[in-house]
This record gives sequence, structure tokens and C-alpha cells, in this order.
Amino acid sequence: MPLPRSTVPEGTVALARFLLGKLLVRDLPEGRALGRIVETEAYLDGDPACHAFRGMTPRNRSLFKETGHAYVYLCYGTSYLLNVSSERRGTGAGVLLRALEPLAGIDHMHRARKQLRGARRDGRLLDLARGPGRLTSALQVDLRHDGIDLFADGPLWIGSDGTTVDVIGESTRIGITKGADARLRYFVAGSAYISGSRRLNAKPA
Repeated sequence: MPLPRSTVPEGTVALARFLLGKLLVRDLPEGRALGRIVETEAYLDGDPACHAFRGMTPRNRSLFKETGHAYVYLCYGTSYLLNVSSERRGTGAGVLLRALEPLAGIDHMHRARKQLRGARRDGRLLDLARGPGRLTSALQVDLRHDGIDLFADGPLWIGSDGTTVDVIGESTRIGITKGADARLRYFVAGSAYISGSRRLNAKPA
């Protein structure tokens, strides 16, 4: 079942950490695919790296919805990225979902990835949803899902199986130039499924 909204914290950093260990579920006509969220990035209100920094536009308006709505956009014309709105309605901020540990519907994920031009065809489970573009392609997430409530029944939602995360690592965010020094990337320490360099993924002392 989707997570009850009453259990979801308010605030972008709190949500980015809370989502680690939760399940991202995609219900497809051919069956269900899901993975455990193991890596997130926070994009805050007033953050120059956040798409909402210059105000609301038709493209980013989902970031201004209340906590828990999907903001999906096409990055560099090649990959869709999935974010979760993270503040009160009217405040633009979000959490980027960067990587999953695939748990079920893995055959569906492999088929989806192989349908995309340039997708790797070696079938490696570790690479199936490691990185935000691979995550969305594996779960067939695109602009159709922009704006939907991720804490309600639907084709794409977030739930929990009761798993807790023992140690959360943090680092600077990946692939940005503005706000590049902010330590707003969070991950399940020791997970083999996270993206990023070995230096960024070093376990906390």
C-alpha cells in the first residue's frame, strides 16, 4: 500500500532521508515492478540548482504541489528524471530519486531498458536502475506521470515493507555546477546499487 501521508515528514532534507529504504512501485499492464530507493538528492527552496529557483513555470509547476507529488522532466532530451515535491503547496522544492535496488518485476525492467536506443544489453542487475535516467527507463516513467500523487493508489507510488536504514551517507550532489558544494545527496551506506564515485560513496566515519 502507498505510505500514509501522515507518516511523511515535511521538509526537503527530511524527506530525502526518509525516502531511503522505501519502495518505488510501478504498476504496469504486464505486471508490477518495484525497487528499494537507495539514493536521493535534495533541491531546496531558494537553491540555485533547483528547477523552481526562478519561480513557477508550466514545466516545473509540479514542484510547487504539496509534499509527495511527482515532478518528471526530460533531461538534455534523452532521459526522464523523477523528483518528489517536498514542501507545502506553493513552495518549489523537491527530492530527486537517483537509484533503486531492483526487487521485483526485474524481467519487466530489463525489457524496458533494452527497448531504449543505447541501453546496455549485458543484463547486469547492479546497473539496471543505478542513476536517475536508468531508474525511470527501467520503470517506464515519463511525462505521463508528472504531477501524480505518489502517496495514493495509481500507476506509480511509494510504499514501505518496514525496512529501516541503519547508516545514511551524504555527499555533494552529482552533475551540477550551481550549488555544487552543498552536501545534499543521501544514500544507503554500503549499498552496491548507488551511483557516484567511490570517493563520494565512502562510508561515514
